[in-house]
Amino acid sequence: MTELKQIEEFVWEIPKQGKMTVPGRFYGNKQIMEQLVEEESRPEAWSALRQIKNVAMLPGVEKYSLALADVHPGYGAPIGGVIASDLQEGVITFGAVGFDINCGVRTLATPFTKQEVKKKKEELADALFKHIPAGLGSTGKLRLNEAELDEVIVNGAEYVVKQGYGLKEDLQFTEEGGKIKGAGPEHVSQKAKKRAFKQIGTLGSGNHYAEVQFVEEIFDEEAAKTYGLEKEQTLISIHCGSRALGHQIGTDYLGKLDSARKKYGIEIAERELVCAPIESEEGQEFFSAVKAGINTAFANRQVIAHLARQAFAEVFGVGEKEIKQVYDIGHNTAKIEKHKILGKGKNVLVQRKGSTRGFGPGREEVPEKYRSIGQPVIVGGTMGTSSYLLKGTEKGMDETFGSTIHGAGRSMSRTAATKKWKGEEVVRKLKEKGIIIKARSIKGIAEEAPDAYKDVVDVVEVMHKAGITEKVVGLKPVVCIKG
Repeated sequence: MTELKQIEEFVWEIPKQGKMTVPGRFYGNKQIMEQLVEEESRPEAWSALRQIKNVAMLPGVEKYSLALADVHPGYGAPIGGVIASDLQEGVITFGAVGFDINCGVRTLATPFTKQEVKKKKEELADALFKHIPAGLGSTGKLRLNEAELDEVIVNGAEYVVKQGYGLKEDLQFTEEGGKIKGAGPEHVSQKAKKRAFKQIGTLGSGNHYAEVQFVEEIFDEEAAKTYGLEKEQTLISIHCGSRALGHQIGTDYLGKLDSARKKYGIEIAERELVCAPIESEEGQEFFSAVKAGINTAFANRQVIAHLARQAFAEVFGVGEKEIKQVYDIGHNTAKIEKHKILGKGKNVLVQRKGSTRGFGPGREEVPEKYRSIGQPVIVGGTMGTSSYLLKGTEKGMDETFGSTIHGAGRSMSRTAATKKWKGEEVVRKLKEKGIIIKARSIKGIAEEAPDAYKDVVDVVEVMHKAGITEKVVGLKPVVCIKG
């Protein structure tokens, strides 16, 4: 069993041992840590503790292999994990990004109160379900040829805004301005492109959603005002990623990275940690493909935001400019960022999987309007619980490379959830709470039952009390559209 040492009230470490090049570090309370230990005791189950140790064996990892309070096992590396790697000695690995490249959340603020929306929530739910394509293999209204898709890969959200999907000012409040440099269409397979031609502007399935929420509680008045939020204001949050293109990129590069790690003599503890040196030809090709997935996801959420605005316009007669973007941030990414290592600024490759960038005050990457406060962090809950907007802190910059949680984090597999709950039962119980769920798959509803996740209040509180990110507002759902 893994040895765990408690460093602070909410900080735990696996000491460097064996082939680990750095310690493993976890943010959690006793309940979260006990669950991770119990999970490791079941030999048939994946274990986030083991995966954090495996990641810590990779070459060039700086400081420690990180796990945040929403951590749970994933392919190769845990979801809710972060590593920062030296550009010369480190590697880029499939497992630390995952299949759903730049899955993330975009939040828009409407001019309507909770009461105004509740009066028309049935009508609004129908309009959103009609306008936003959702479900496995769903296709959108935007049909692209290869040249146009290559434009999306290179220019991300900027390209679709020029095609009339959304507002130019949306880009100011999107991570990386909705476009990360260095994305190469030539590093994306024809199969990946073919799967994406009809998918820009679609939610997909699984834990993805478009949700109407209201501000239930304000924890930080100054930050909330800066972000343009008021109590009982209605918001729309959109959670999705790069869809089939990102998944196919992951599939395509599993074999390529496995060949690369053998070529360069890199030992790995788990197959999905296949990797290549960052500065190698293979590493740069994969990095370029990841950036292609990042830009495609930004474009996807941009189009869905436009469709959500159309639904609100249909029901409330509101102009699209009256629904303002708060922020868009990804949580499955690989990016070169400057962080303090041993007291000095250093460019490193930060790979976040199920982990949100949460930069503190003063960073130039944060929109000027928010820079004195810190970057907004959007944390999704479940269909029946709370979501949150947090803000980045200086302590988070120092301790977690400006990274934090992305959601509640699963506590139960999808298979186990479908054995325990029926989708119809989940929908009925949520309706009794005043929450409308509309979905393409009733089985998918069972998989995403609120009790299949950790308590998001608990998870957020850990990061807040640890000082990594601080609470700004708490949100409650009214309408949720699922695949």
